[in-house]
Formats: sequence, C-alpha cells, structure tokens
Amino acid sequence: MRKLTNKVGSAHVRIVEGLSQAEEEIAYLEFNLERTKKELGRWTLGDLSGVKLTSESDGAKLEEHIKAIEYELAHKQNDLHDLKRLICTFSGLEYKILYRKYVVVKTIEKMTEEIGYSPRYI
Repeated sequence: MRKLTNKVGSAHVRIVEGLSQAEEEIAYLEFNLERTKKELGRWTLGDLSGVKLTSESDGAKLEEHIKAIEYELAHKQNDLHDLKRLICTFSGLEYKILYRKYVVVKTIEKMTEEIGYSPRYI
C-alpha cells in the first residue's frame, strides 16, 4: 500500500480507508443482526420462552433492535456501494489500480494484464 499511497495522494488514501471502514462496519452489523435474531429466537421459541417479560426488559425490545440494526445495515451498504461507484468515476492509471485492488480485489498480475502495464511499473 505504501507504493500506492505515494502515487495516489491523501484524498484517495482516505477513500480506501473509508472503504475498509465501511466493510468492517457492515461485517459487524451483520454479526450483530444474526446474534440479535438468535436471542429473539431464544425468547420466542427457545429456552427463555416461558419467562415473563416486562415492557422495559431487553428481551421485549429485541424486535425494535433488529429493525434498527437492519436500517443501519442498509444505509452502510448503500454508502459502500456509493463509495465503490465514486472510485469507478476516477480516471488515470492510479485510479484504475485503486479500483482493481480495493474494490474488485484483483492480484497485481491480473491488474497489469487488464490495464496493459508490467507488474514492475505498478
């Protein structure tokens, strides 16, 4: 990444960092959503189904939590899509490399084959 950082510049490094951060946040939200759905299953059909809930208990609010997580996840996925689309609009060799390396996730060999440069040049 150091070689790419020197070529692309700080604005584009921030884009790559934003891309990485968005992917990490999405992964966590997906994990949290699954965990929360499993917990809801415990309260509705599982080992906690016989426990009486109050309106203030966490178990009673699980469906609200699931909706909130799904909402946030959808927005993060849209942000990630928009960021990838933004990277596609850039022109120049540096941006072609940036797109192929961080969005499409291709090897240097495959990238050079597609854009017509040697791996040493990149």
